[in-house]
Amino acid sequence: MMLFGPFFGQVKPCAPVRVISEEQRAFGDGERLVYVINYTWGMVKTDVGEAEVKLTQKRDSRYGEHFHSVITGNTYRFYDVFFKVRDLFESKFNTTNGRPFYFHRDISEGKYRMKNSYSFNPDYSIQARVERKDDPPRDTLLIGRECTFDLVSLFYFSRNLDFSKIPTGVEQPISFAIDGDIFELYYRFIGPEVKRVQGFGQFRTLKFAARVVAGEVFSGKEELIVWVTDDKNRVPLLFETPIIVGKVTGRVKSLENLKHPLTSKIR
Repeated sequence: MMLFGPFFGQVKPCAPVRVISEEQRAFGDGERLVYVINYTWGMVKTDVGEAEVKLTQKRDSRYGEHFHSVITGNTYRFYDVFFKVRDLFESKFNTTNGRPFYFHRDISEGKYRMKNSYSFNPDYSIQARVERKDDPPRDTLLIGRECTFDLVSLFYFSRNLDFSKIPTGVEQPISFAIDGDIFELYYRFIGPEVKRVQGFGQFRTLKFAARVVAGEVFSGKEELIVWVTDDKNRVPLLFETPIIVGKVTGRVKSLENLKHPLTSKIR
């Protein structure tokens, strides 16, 4: 496991987990976001695929009232010949504080294969099953904290942060579990910015940077830059990050069933 930022060798801070009321929540049942993924390398700049983010509010005997989010990503058929991507992320999490109950990840990217199946326990420990390529499954008990999320629930949890209390330029903690490890990273609020999104218009946004985990695609030195709507939805509109070869960007293509009016759009 790799650690980044100022937390190495120290008692790690924890992102505040708080109860969010229905009115305060940045998202709701039926929200659907679609992003276009673009790859840039030298003079090459082309849209290579799409990602869909769907959210449903459910109730059952095991988790009670909860959100169920499914994120799928795929390359367009033309690019499958060069580097075929079929990704699935799935999370079930608490409607009031965003804490996850369940996470599933099934990744197929070129020759890379990875599956995660996580169950989050009330004591914050995580029962993790990891399957890499054709290797046998590996079961691990991870020691998490109240603020340890999976990637999907972290996406939603971060939208409900109290942005008025986040100072500009100060590193804030992020904790999430993936591939049988827990990573302690950070994000920074850079500031407000008016940003144009190709094919979607101009918006008042809030700009953030987050550290990217080292792995098959990222070296661990990069930062993911994200622009979110400066309104109650806090929807990520645009993101970009360097990778080992080139740069990947994503831009929103469509937004459906937002919980609040999209007041950040400049008409």
